[in-house]
Amino acid sequence: MDGRLAICTVAVAFSAFALVWDLLHPFPASRFVLFICSASYFVLMGVLTLYTSIREKSCCYVGRRKDPTGLDPDDVWLLSSNIRKFEPTYHLSVEYRPGGQSEGRHATLSKSVSEYFDETGTLDGDKLWSDLQRLAVSLQDGKKKQ
Repeated sequence: MDGRLAICTVAVAFSAFALVWDLLHPFPASRFVLFICSASYFVLMGVLTLYTSIREKSCCYVGRRKDPTGLDPDDVWLLSSNIRKFEPTYHLSVEYRPGGQSEGRHATLSKSVSEYFDETGTLDGDKLWSDLQRLAVSLQDGKKKQ
């Protein structure tokens, strides 16, 4: 199960409970319940922040490719994106885990941001997509590319 989804579901459940409780018992009577639910929501948002920064790090995409026959486990693709403050280099990392393996193959692309944007600041998606496809093909073939 997705940990982020579970944390957010519990936080929204606290909010919904507080809303319903406040409708049934107007404010002065519901003060303690509203306090507990509000505090729980903010604590869970802190847990969510820690979860995304420690567990997911800079992961921006997790995808699964189903096996056409349905016999083998799914292949997992993880994409991480990073650009440091005041640096022109964009780092894109792709990890490929064939068949649900815990360890997979990893490739990184580091290029200047100016290679993907024109003078007006418009993203050239075709260049980014072609570089991403090259990384994916190299990982599927089993070659490591830096």
